[in-house]
Amino acid sequence: MSEPLALSLGQKFELERMTRAIDATGDPQVLRGLAKQLLQAWQSQKAATQWVMRQQLGSPARFGAELTMDAGLLDALRPDSGKGGMDVL
Repeated sequence: MSEPLALSLGQKFELERMTRAIDATGDPQVLRGLAKQLLQAWQSQKAATQWVMRQQLGSPARFGAELTMDAGLLDALRPDSGKGGMDVL
């Protein structure tokens, strides 16, 4: 079995920075705005991942819940694999 995807050091720092910003925010309106931005970023990242997979596999746009990946493709998609990552936020 392949090892799970891991966050890079930079991603861990960004996660900690954003976590602290959320913890320091007491205004519900601001928190709602952050939640909506995070949902948008999450969906954008999912769409980008599916696009990359379609490009690598040469498949039509038919990915969904039935999508499965092999270890080689997962390694190619890792941010620390030397191919560069894509930060959405």
